[in-house]
Amino acid sequence: MVALLAVSGCSVAGADPIGEGPDTLRIVLPEEPPTLEPCDASLTATGRVTRANVTEALTERDPSTGGLEQALATKWARNSPTSWTFTLRRGVTFHDGSRFTAEAAAFSIKRATDSRLNCNVDGYIFTDSEVTATPVDDTTLEVTTAKPDPILPLRLSFVEIVPPSTDTRARVREPIGTGPYRIDEWNQGRFLRLKRFPGYWGKAPQFAAAKYVWRAEGSVRAAMVTNDEADVAIGLAPEDGAGDRAVEFATNEVSYLRMDATKAPLDDIRIRRAINYALDREGLVTAVFAGRPSGQLVSKGVTGYNPRIRPWPYDPDRAGELVAQARADGVPTDTTITIIGRNGIYPKAAEAMEVVQDCLLKAGLKVEIKMLDVNAWLEYLLRPFPTGAGPTLLQAQHGNQAGDAAFTLGQIYGSKGAQSSYGTPGLDALTARAQLASGKERQKAFAAAFAHQNDEVVRDAVLANMTAIMALSPHVRYRPDSATNDEMRLADMRRAD
Repeated sequence: MVALLAVSGCSVAGADPIGEGPDTLRIVLPEEPPTLEPCDASLTATGRVTRANVTEALTERDPSTGGLEQALATKWARNSPTSWTFTLRRGVTFHDGSRFTAEAAAFSIKRATDSRLNCNVDGYIFTDSEVTATPVDDTTLEVTTAKPDPILPLRLSFVEIVPPSTDTRARVREPIGTGPYRIDEWNQGRFLRLKRFPGYWGKAPQFAAAKYVWRAEGSVRAAMVTNDEADVAIGLAPEDGAGDRAVEFATNEVSYLRMDATKAPLDDIRIRRAINYALDREGLVTAVFAGRPSGQLVSKGVTGYNPRIRPWPYDPDRAGELVAQARADGVPTDTTITIIGRNGIYPKAAEAMEVVQDCLLKAGLKVEIKMLDVNAWLEYLLRPFPTGAGPTLLQAQHGNQAGDAAFTLGQIYGSKGAQSSYGTPGLDALTARAQLASGKERQKAFAAAFAHQNDEVVRDAVLANMTAIMALSPHVRYRPDSATNDEMRLADMRRAD
């Protein structure tokens, strides 16, 4: 019994350590992916496993330059304002042995944008766009849109390509793709293993396999790396104890609170402004999570970023005054507002919401916290939203990996956006105008839309542009970038010894 206890006590991973050989990457995540469905790969927890690992798109964006690069398409050209032609890569096969052709590309685009699956990529990337993909021959694809779309090739970088045999009536659990790894085993609740695909069209990755496990506690994830039980751990906080194994990097993620402005008292703009004045953003990034205070949902470098929008100032007195004014006018400020939090969305997620709650209580609002795991939280993130929830503040995070505000404003703020709880005709019109523009006019139009949201709509409370920490074992070389949280490419990881 003593010997058994000694053995079990030496593993910080608990009863189910990763326990793989040296040719397997051992990765520990904050949470299990809610799905591996390819058309939901724009969800962070899904995309960091699947994108560019299991499945691939026609194009891909370089996060360091913002440029669009080849993937399964080798070139593309615009024929007219509503028509594009893509030349596809030859000699590519899916994990099931079938050939990648223009038929598969057309099928994947239709499945992601025109099906009953309610794909996240449809709401997030395409919103209400009508897209038609038609094979010309095996390696030529024509894609047309109902309206002019100057960034269609960028949008298609989010459509993961799958074979035509993929189910169109229900989400798939284990997708078939063209990537350098295929799914080997997913033991739900315990681990997910990927295996190198020998028929991959590109350069073979160094590691033969990758095994993912998930641990909610950041200190546990860090200890797994420092104790050589894992090679990669993400979502860490400075105090998690990664030591010299820690690597800090900038992200495109912006944390925010989405206000349900359709329900009292949040339907009064004075209350929404009061919430913004009440939040101590500097205190949050100093004491709770890593980042810098922000006033808008996109970071510098994204088309549409408005440098004139500053973080809301911390002014608790002004917050209290606005709440008192609203109360005097009959606004039910004593109605309980529920913060819908998500465990593991970033380090110290629950502690951050406790700070928010304290700030809002001091402003004169009644607030409670409800922390959820990712699957339950997703019900509040995506339409249709739960009924009978009352006024809510949703703890959320948005990473515009595509680099264009079209992927933020329609999805997050549009009246019909998949993640939008409230929109206005004025903001919808500004967004629609910006989406048709290009070049400098596109930048100017989107910046104006963000200014309108900040000044006239105030749908949310933006908190911070996040930085992140990961831990790497001495056996692995990897340079994280701003896309790492959404798309952690295993092929970029190298042996260090």
